[in-house]
Amino acid sequence: MTLDLVPAALTAPGWHTVRRRVFRQLVSSLVYEGALKTRQDGEQYVVDGVDAAGAPVRYSFRAVRRFGFGRVSVVSDVLRDGVQAESVTDFLAEVRGSLDADPALLPGFARELEETLFKDALSEHVRRELAVDLSTADHDVLESAITDGHRYHPTYKSRLGFDAADNLAYGPEFARPVRPVWLAAHRDITEVTASATVAGSYVDDQLGEAAQDFRRRVEQAGADPQDYALVPVHPWQWRQRIARAFADQLRRRQLIVLGEDPHSFLAQQSIRTLACQDDPHRPYLKLSMSIVNTSTSRGLAAHTVHNAPLISDWLHGLVAEDAFLRDEVRPIVLREQLGIAVNPPGGLLQEDTYGALACIWRESLHRYLEPGERAVPFTGLTACQVDGTPLIDPWVREMGAAEWVRRVARVSAVPLVHLLCRHGVALETHAQNALLVHRDGVPTRVALKDFHDGVRFSRRHLAAPQRCPRLAGTPAHHQNRNSFVETDDLGLVTDFLLDAFLFVNLGELGIFLADHYDLAERDFWRLVREELRAYQARFPELAARFALFDVFTPTVEVEKLTTRRLLPDTELRLHTVPNPLAEVD
Repeated sequence: MTLDLVPAALTAPGWHTVRRRVFRQLVSSLVYEGALKTRQDGEQYVVDGVDAAGAPVRYSFRAVRRFGFGRVSVVSDVLRDGVQAESVTDFLAEVRGSLDADPALLPGFARELEETLFKDALSEHVRRELAVDLSTADHDVLESAITDGHRYHPTYKSRLGFDAADNLAYGPEFARPVRPVWLAAHRDITEVTASATVAGSYVDDQLGEAAQDFRRRVEQAGADPQDYALVPVHPWQWRQRIARAFADQLRRRQLIVLGEDPHSFLAQQSIRTLACQDDPHRPYLKLSMSIVNTSTSRGLAAHTVHNAPLISDWLHGLVAEDAFLRDEVRPIVLREQLGIAVNPPGGLLQEDTYGALACIWRESLHRYLEPGERAVPFTGLTACQVDGTPLIDPWVREMGAAEWVRRVARVSAVPLVHLLCRHGVALETHAQNALLVHRDGVPTRVALKDFHDGVRFSRRHLAAPQRCPRLAGTPAHHQNRNSFVETDDLGLVTDFLLDAFLFVNLGELGIFLADHYDLAERDFWRLVREELRAYQARFPELAARFALFDVFTPTVEVEKLTTRRLLPDTELRLHTVPNPLAEVD
């Protein structure tokens, strides 16, 4: 199929759509983050460059400054000497003199852009052929059918490590069944952390008869099943990383190959999280994958796997014991109930094995949905059908854009702000980590997920610090500068929520509604602010906490997602942007 599909996708009209999108997101983010020097020529922004022969070239485009967070949106094609620019790689090479970038990092970034263009062109081609009706799809289908990816990040679908065949086999938009490979991992090299809600038969209950078969295979290998934990691995990860990097453990029978899962799974938007097709109530499997997507490695660091069930139990307890959360706004906390990480002594090869073989079991959304409730990923709120009609169109037209926005803010922003202000916990609720639960398009509540490294707090500013579990710290060899959950800087806590939920989720929705329904961004943010102010008015006793975690602060520190790829990863790359919640007073 790859032989036929690739040339078809690269010569179809969708390729031009994707190329324009990659160019727009690249240039928009570079200008917004101050990484690209431009000059004005009437209504045009101009970037001067030099081609390979040393001749001058001129790139031009039109852009607008958005109300929300002062975002920059390129609203035209990017032109090269007056003709539509063809190559993002040539663009980077020719304007490098105007870029704030480390020259050594440009080739790698260009590759991420080209991989994104290639893989999204395949996705767009298949999307148009399948023409899935998003309006009737349930949550599991939407996780595959919504193919837009990150609307700000220019390398939103790079998937470094996937070749064309891998992309078709494991990319969520292609909806191919996946069967995890199961291994038995000796407990000497394995750490297992379980939620207080998990019984000893947790994994066996999911595998059914296969669990006994797997244990017989351990015995046939001359080992005692009691000395081993069962751990699933993504078939791509097994083939590309585990069989090689863990060859010594396989030889010593510290790892024993057991076979495939008895059930078929589908990849969710994050690629590495799998949902069971055969039994939707079975927990989701979040698996290590040694790929890079949206500029981030998708392994599962052992310290975060250890923390996952502990954080989940803590958050679930906060919600269960808070009457406002439990009885009124009722957010769904999809607990990460079990974490297993295989982490043999690494020495010089520690980078090859740390985070490469691990799994987090997350509760299925289906066990929480009430009769009549459906759910849509927040990315779906800005998704369109193949004919260009927004998925949310019937909902917005039925309720009116303003009332619908109020309901969205009431069920999603309010509980997140309450967790922050009342309890001191910020969640990284970006587009893939939040689901809008609704009844026929009327928002009812929010489902939240991905907590293993997606929370941030200052322990001394927690409302009940004694309730917070003791968590594993970030080891010195772990290179991700953004991977920390505790900090003494309270600004980093508040901005963690404002960046992820307001800048990414609500920010994109505000732009989308302005472009499709003429709801001005200023009015959108005024509606969100009014809902948050109404919430605060209900709890005057929390006034000091509202001041401590000020979501109406005039400015927000937002991560420079593109600049991170252009400069060495030696520090947090942030820039100060206006907070739209403060500007609508």
